[in-house]
Amino acid sequence: QVQLVESGGGLVQPGGSLRLSCAASRGIFSIQDMGWYQQAPGNQRELVATITRFGSTNYAGYAKGRFTISRDNAKNTVYLQMNSLKPEDTAVYYCKAVVPGSGIYWGQGTQVTVSS
Repeated sequence: QVQLVESGGGLVQPGGSLRLSCAASRGIFSIQDMGWYQQAPGNQRELVATITRFGSTNYAGYAKGRFTISRDNAKNTVYLQMNSLKPEDTAVYYCKAVVPGSGIYWGQGTQVTVSS
């Protein structure tokens, strides 16, 4: 099992930046995939970006060029750098881990609000 704790959300003006962090309770090197998902009110949870244990990344179309996912295995942490934020990026952002032989785990989420 693994517990995930997100942080770094908050209120930011359009065009601003935030860096989200997802701290895992155990070493993440063996975790197959980790990723960030967003869920706006009334919407389904949807992919933002994922990163494999070997560092390969995948982004939703709206995130390409603005968001960057990265992982620091030594710190058991995955990051999401978000730049050029727009009001439509407002959502709760969740961290997800896929652990082979164990299952899929989610954090509790962190709120991001983009507003002037």
